[in-house]
Amino acid sequence: MAEATAAAPELRPLVPHLTLGETREQDYLNGSVCKNCGTRYVGPRLFCGKCSSDGPFEKVQLASTGELYVFTIIHQATPYVQAPYIAAIIDLDGGGSVNTNIVGVEPKPENLKFGMKVKMFTEKVSEDREGNSYVAYRFTPA
Repeated sequence: MAEATAAAPELRPLVPHLTLGETREQDYLNGSVCKNCGTRYVGPRLFCGKCSSDGPFEKVQLASTGELYVFTIIHQATPYVQAPYIAAIIDLDGGGSVNTNIVGVEPKPENLKFGMKVKMFTEKVSEDREGNSYVAYRFTPA
């Protein structure tokens, strides 16, 4: 019996609404825009929450910049997750909102302001047993 050849390790996005480019600087969030009302969403949509339409929807590349809408500082986390950290919702420039972590700033309330400008970046966050690498997005103050 012939041995199965192992597949070459891959670079994979951690979430389906992250599209990987040739370099990490080319990575972007993908989304949908309702052709009836123009509302933008992160990821694919089947239904518009604003105008109650079932489409059509157009695929779009979302902005990598935005503003801090709301945040919380997590002080207790699961094993292997370093706490404290900042969990946030970012309103993306041009439309759409995303849940994410903010890094590059000490997790203290006085270091964060609602409406502060942020910018997305991506990085390798884990690797599985087969050697596949997983890339996630995060935001940092702009």
